[in-house]
Amino acid sequence: MVKINNIAKNTSYLTIALMIQKIISFFYFTLLARFLGPESLGKYYFAISFTTIFAIIIDLGLANVLIREVAKAQNKAERLIGSILTLKIPLTLLAVAGVVVTINLSSNDTMVKLLVYISTFSMVLDSFTATFYAATRGFHNLKYESMAAIIFQLIVLVFGYGALRLSGSLVLAMAALAFASFFNFSYSFWVAKFKIGIPIKLVYDKALLKNIILISWPFTLYAVFQRLYTYLDSVLLSFLAGDEAVGLYQIAFKIIFALQFIPLAFTASLYPALSTYWQSNREQLAITFKRAFNYLTIISWPIIIGTFLLADKIIMIFKDGYEGAVLPLRISIFALFFIFLNFPIGSLLNACDRPKRNTMNMIIAALFSLVLNLFLIPRWQVVGASISVLLSNILMFVLGLAVVPKIMKYNFKDNLLIFAKVLVATFFMGVFIIFSTNILSLWFIIPLSAVIYFVLLYLVKGIAIVDIKSVLKSLHL
Repeated sequence: MVKINNIAKNTSYLTIALMIQKIISFFYFTLLARFLGPESLGKYYFAISFTTIFAIIIDLGLANVLIREVAKAQNKAERLIGSILTLKIPLTLLAVAGVVVTINLSSNDTMVKLLVYISTFSMVLDSFTATFYAATRGFHNLKYESMAAIIFQLIVLVFGYGALRLSGSLVLAMAALAFASFFNFSYSFWVAKFKIGIPIKLVYDKALLKNIILISWPFTLYAVFQRLYTYLDSVLLSFLAGDEAVGLYQIAFKIIFALQFIPLAFTASLYPALSTYWQSNREQLAITFKRAFNYLTIISWPIIIGTFLLADKIIMIFKDGYEGAVLPLRISIFALFFIFLNFPIGSLLNACDRPKRNTMNMIIAALFSLVLNLFLIPRWQVVGASISVLLSNILMFVLGLAVVPKIMKYNFKDNLLIFAKVLVATFFMGVFIIFSTNILSLWFIIPLSAVIYFVLLYLVKGIAIVDIKSVLKSLHL
């Protein structure tokens, strides 16, 4: 019972932290967009996306291995974290060298290079921070990590926007990110060493290092292609269409990215439940997956239709100059449905001994996205990248969904029925939005639309009171 309560507490910490972090992050992004304009915003996020891809070389999925192995044998935490830190030092040197060489060969923009160098500092610190927090997760403790996520984002907000307001310097804004990373690195080291009690020192154990590498390769492969899948489009846009295109693209990307805390919160508690039911109760496994599928369908579609219809008003929040982001937002927002559902599908595959299939799906989707971007960006720039996001997420969804009937006896009839009811409710909600868009403010339309949607969904029996209580219980609210 103590362990169950601990998991529930950790899920609550993480859920609340994710919500607050995403809200602060999106607020900061809005301020950045309003202050910088598309081109400077594009330079800023190109530097982050560029270095994030190279962070793969340092990370190699080692955090997942550390969490799992420490959780299995907490008495081995010192040797595990020491071995991984030893492995990370040469990998860090390799990653930094890769960043420096590649950016100097590919760009003549002095500002972009400087931003990349500062972002590289953050990249290195964030990678080691992830290692320290992975060790604390192995001890079933997410409280400190959750608090730090919020503090990190507040530091970026205060110092980043403060630097822009006082000096207008994009370099100082990036330096604020580096400062926040330094805080998080120092804090995570302190938590691991003094709060959890893990001695932090380098350990060279050839046999253990070999074992870690053998264990980590599936995680490594998944992490590599996931990172490419998420960030390569921004890098390609910069090279093929320019920094302004990256700035416009980031509007749609950030809106979708900010909303991912919803499925993340669900899967935080869903994954361990699916793992348990896979071993002991296959019927309950199907029921739990069906509910997650339905809940995320119910949540995603009003957001999709509302964003599609109000895209021009939403873009105005970011100031004039971002009108070119309206169509990309209207295209890419439909990917949200598939992004949401890919979370429970991925959790199901991982929980039911199909991680290799999940990794293969990610590889196929990432390569498909790369080919699409190379074909579409030179022709349609930001719109092309948005089409690529939509199609690649559809592919990832189809590949994952095809495996579900092979894992358990499952009928999609109930999901399709809920989907139909959701479409009915969103249709009438959309009608309200269309007729009120020139009469009411955006801040009135959004809450009224939500009320209309859920009332209609309740009337067509797409959702019941028991469903709402179940959602709140799953989130430990």
